[in-house]
Amino acid sequence: MARKTKAQALETKTLLIEAAIDCFASRGVSATSLSDIADHAGMTRGAIYWHFKNKTDLFKEIWVSSDEEIDGLHQQFSSLYPNDPLGQLKHFLISFLQSLVVDERRRKIMEIIYHKCEFVGDMQSMNQLQQKLVLEDYPKIAEKLRLCINYQQLPAELDPHRSAIVCRAYITGVIENWLFSPSSFDLAELAPTLVQTMIDLLQYSPTLRLSPYSSGGDTC
Repeated sequence: MARKTKAQALETKTLLIEAAIDCFASRGVSATSLSDIADHAGMTRGAIYWHFKNKTDLFKEIWVSSDEEIDGLHQQFSSLYPNDPLGQLKHFLISFLQSLVVDERRRKIMEIIYHKCEFVGDMQSMNQLQQKLVLEDYPKIAEKLRLCINYQQLPAELDPHRSAIVCRAYITGVIENWLFSPSSFDLAELAPTLVQTMIDLLQYSPTLRLSPYSSGGDTC
């Protein structure tokens, strides 16, 4: 019986999360109330409070789980291309960009994060979480680039820290612009070219090279 109760609680929590994603994507986070989410899920507000402290806690659950899913996708490509770090990066990014076109749930979450959330009032703590995740991204990207350098897939003089900033800005810019106007370009078709363009930038841009006077001690 306890096992069944646990399974039912997990099912309820999952339904509430999916309802919240739908509501946040259609109305925006600030314009969505807990009553809206409960009604959409066919439940009561009490069901929400059983699993989440408030709307911010619910939104955080969606964001963090999405970030974990992306990390899991990256691990999949790390396993598929164990001795090819540049291939891991390239195929992961292509797959992720294309998934936004075919995976409605993932697209909705990205829409919420990029365009449907105002980090004011109770949501200010989420702004701090976003800053934390961004700051954690730079060392991860820089480490991947160093690995590519070690495998002689990128220039030895590439500045990993500066390149990590450019890579993140480039990919998030592509995502944000496509989400804002999906009809403006075919993301699924262009994803391989867009990712290769970023890699070409890493390969050939002189402004991403370490200074001849640099000791290579970047900050990431």
